[in-house]
Amino acid sequence: MTAPIRVLICDDQTLIRTGLATIIDAQPDLEVVGECGDGRAAVELAQRLKPDMVVMDVRMPVLDGIEATRLLAGAGVADPVKVLVVTTFNLDEYVYEALRAGASGFLLKDAPPAQLLHGIRTVATGAALLAPEVTRKLVGRYASRIRPTEDTPDNVALTPRELEVLRLIADGQSNSEIAATLVISQETVKTYVSRILTKLDLRDRVQAVVYAYRNGLVT
Repeated sequence: MTAPIRVLICDDQTLIRTGLATIIDAQPDLEVVGECGDGRAAVELAQRLKPDMVVMDVRMPVLDGIEATRLLAGAGVADPVKVLVVTTFNLDEYVYEALRAGASGFLLKDAPPAQLLHGIRTVATGAALLAPEVTRKLVGRYASRIRPTEDTPDNVALTPRELEVLRLIADGQSNSEIAATLVISQETVKTYVSRILTKLDLRDRVQAVVYAYRNGLVT
């Protein structure tokens, strides 16, 4: 049998932690390996327990979820842990910062249990959780705050077609929508997406969207 996905829960509200743990532990393919109430404890527990992923609150004492996410999944982390951010407010600016810090996606705390479980399984596989329309709203709202970096598109070996696909990803289009726009197959789109992530050393589509906005590919 496949080993269950090992989950660490970090939320400063005891009732929220208990509720999440109850929902997650009821699934045969999921296992809660630890709980904590602040970001510092999450980092320490993750280093000790080696979970497959962390369900992370944003606003917490001692160390908030953004900084904890950066320490667990940010650039330069030797053994990054996948992080699913949960928040009370839709499109909260702190969530955007958490995505930049390395989180693989986010959910609202009032999401139904089925959506939570789907999110955990999705992130655990290495995929990004954000739906295309959510990606567009989230990054578009805060794009003006993103400063361009020195790592401009001219410094990477993306082909014109790959740049085109990257722009469409940043615009929030799904693989099927990109395929229709470019009149190519979805398998071809998947190949392009994989090449883009590899060439730019990005983990998932969320990071690809951020990269595109940071480098002025989308306005």
